[in-house]
Amino acid sequence: MTITQADLLALLPLLVLGTAIVVVMLAAAFSRSARVPMLLALLGLALALASLPLAQQTVPRQVTPLLVIDGFALFYMCLVFAATFAVVVFAFAYFSRGGADHDHRALYILLLLAALGSAVLVASSHFASFLLGLELLSVSLFTLIAFARRTPRALEAAIKYLVLAGLSSAFLMFGMALIYADVGSLEFIRIAMLAHDSNDTYMLAGLALLLVGMGFKLAVVPFHMWTPDIYEGASAPVAALVATISKGAMLALMLRYFVSAGGYQSASAVLALTWIAIASMLIGNLLALLQDNIKRILAYSSIAHLGYMLVAFVAGGPLAVEAIGYYLSAYFVAMLGAFGVVSLLSNGAGLTDTERLEDYRGLAWRQPWLAGAFTAMLLSLAGIPLTMGFVAKFYIIVAGVNAALWLPVIVLVVGSALGLVYYLRIVAAMYSPLDTTSMVVLQPVVAAGGLMLVVLTLLLLWLGVAPQPLMQLLIHGGTLAM
Repeated sequence: MTITQADLLALLPLLVLGTAIVVVMLAAAFSRSARVPMLLALLGLALALASLPLAQQTVPRQVTPLLVIDGFALFYMCLVFAATFAVVVFAFAYFSRGGADHDHRALYILLLLAALGSAVLVASSHFASFLLGLELLSVSLFTLIAFARRTPRALEAAIKYLVLAGLSSAFLMFGMALIYADVGSLEFIRIAMLAHDSNDTYMLAGLALLLVGMGFKLAVVPFHMWTPDIYEGASAPVAALVATISKGAMLALMLRYFVSAGGYQSASAVLALTWIAIASMLIGNLLALLQDNIKRILAYSSIAHLGYMLVAFVAGGPLAVEAIGYYLSAYFVAMLGAFGVVSLLSNGAGLTDTERLEDYRGLAWRQPWLAGAFTAMLLSLAGIPLTMGFVAKFYIIVAGVNAALWLPVIVLVVGSALGLVYYLRIVAAMYSPLDTTSMVVLQPVVAAGGLMLVVLTLLLLWLGVAPQPLMQLLIHGGTLAM
């Protein structure tokens, strides 16, 4: 198949990011300072973001059977690139306080590789590109999780993620093999075309195995047990990456597969996802109530948030696709901001992250602007009005009500009420009287990290008060043909 100029233009964001990876790798090899690779990584991500409007001129475009570049793919690429940009800034603020002996030049190569794998995932229309993007993302992630190598927790978390990533990939490949044996194709669209002549047993078994593998990547119940240990063991910026682009890219890929390959035609698969959503909302919120570690609270809450998004996923239809896009955007901003606060308050060596609830007691009196930003992020995750989280949760509820998913919607409301309890526990600790006897030494905030946190906070509030720009973007460019 001949690659045309229009194909290259459609692939421009991926090409720019791939070039940036090579440039950052060379810079890391020749420069003794981590600042140069970091700045080049930010430049590469900025150029990749700037190339999205150019690629928009060619959409929708099928570039080989492997990738489809359309408004949906470009929207999620924008989310991935912007989230990675924020993580790079927080990572530099975090690791630059670790001392000269803690070399983190290679970190920025891995962050860009994870972004490239996620971008391939959201544009995949074929099982081959699905696996390529997934493995590129997974290999980068377990290396990033182990990057804070001075602490045994990071190494333990990386080993756990490696084992579970391999297990989930095995489920995915077995499921793909069964579907291929049934219909004779790995292309999502051809699978839908050939499914009516297929063996229902093979197709259903293959789809079930795919859901198991995807469930591990999304960390939804009952495939969630790895999540708190990974978040706790990884450094705060890497935990932000795992919580956002890893799950967002997989959810986008899963949505494209169900729409393109006819996954919604399987009543059993839709029913299974409904119960997974209900279990994730309840168990994620209930387990978060029992935690006193900020990272573990955010880990369990992320399970609940994926359950909320699965309510819209099960509902299907254009409104549900818009709801998922908006909710993911709000979730990205709030999670990046929350882990950004943890990053800015931690020592950067990876040994003593500021993550205990007691460490945040009286924060409002010592670092009032950090406490204010963290409060905004937590209130958005709880779905309080005037934040993106409120609009996002309302979007999800409307999609669920339109599809008459009464039980999941009721569980969503109950789960949101439970979530408010543990988010307010953190807020109450931050605004409680200062206890000098148990006060931890707070780290100085690096300017770039503080500026990024301000940007995220303003974005959270702006799109909570005036959500129309993002809604219009989703309506006109971020949807799939259902």
